[in-house]
Amino acid sequence: MALARRTPVVGLALGSGSARGWAHIGVLQVLRDEGVRLDMVCGSSIGALVGAVYAAGELERFATWVQSLGLRDVFGFMDFNLAGGMLKGEKLIAFWRRNFADFDIEDSPLPFGAVATDLHSGAEVWLREGSIADAVRASIALPGLFTPVLQEGGRLLVDGGLVNPVPTSLARAMGADIVIGVDLNADIVQRHMHPLAVMHESAMGAQEGEGAAEPPMPEHVPARNGDWARRLKFWASAPGKPAFKPPSLLDVMMTSVNIMQMRITRSRMAGDPPEVVIAPRLSHLGQLDFHRAREAIEEGRRAAQASLPQLREFMG
Repeated sequence: MALARRTPVVGLALGSGSARGWAHIGVLQVLRDEGVRLDMVCGSSIGALVGAVYAAGELERFATWVQSLGLRDVFGFMDFNLAGGMLKGEKLIAFWRRNFADFDIEDSPLPFGAVATDLHSGAEVWLREGSIADAVRASIALPGLFTPVLQEGGRLLVDGGLVNPVPTSLARAMGADIVIGVDLNADIVQRHMHPLAVMHESAMGAQEGEGAAEPPMPEHVPARNGDWARRLKFWASAPGKPAFKPPSLLDVMMTSVNIMQMRITRSRMAGDPPEVVIAPRLSHLGQLDFHRAREAIEEGRRAAQASLPQLREFMG
């Protein structure tokens, strides 16, 4: 007996990446405009937030709002906190409840799921029931930035990007035959691979010579392999005008998260790759650049359009 061909179930897995996640909006706009039918959406961290908006049918209104955000607006959502994380996140979620979607996930117009991480055990947690706003709040709880979310039963939840930055596995568990994964971390290593700022040889020679005057301010030239130690020694000994400024605590934390999520993404996607990967080039955007939504959305659109030929092959 010949097997009848059935319509494949298509799931969208939206990845983590903080402010770079506004690129998901552009991806979703292109998929909609091209008539790609999505049977479910799931997300990790910022991907859960945008995915929840899409599942609720609020994408365009949300896109208009994020593109109106300026630095002052972003700062206005910051409710500083002294324990558990820099921000409580209550202002953001309260705004979400008032202006966008809060309903039980089981009643979502489009099947939805979010990923979080159990802070005690490190286990991956799939959020498939209860308040969609609560699920989003747990999934975006980046350690050090947002306070963890306390679930009933005493479980503390933090950002899902710690364990599953592009939740292909959740989409498959929800029944997807074809998974479209949106990876916001594909080119993020480029942000941290620029050459060190070093001194011109003339300045080096003047500093190392006898009776040299106070060295001039450094000019930025590419480093050559093998002379980094000599330059570091020069920086340490230059009186009064250090050429190197250590990064802030927030910079170190955000950069560490970038590296961690990039490595975890590569590992998870190697073991369970989506059928189609959309990878916007977002290395020029920082994790807290929420006021640069237009740039992120446009890059999301560009990456989605580039993936359409591959997607059409799978969709038949």
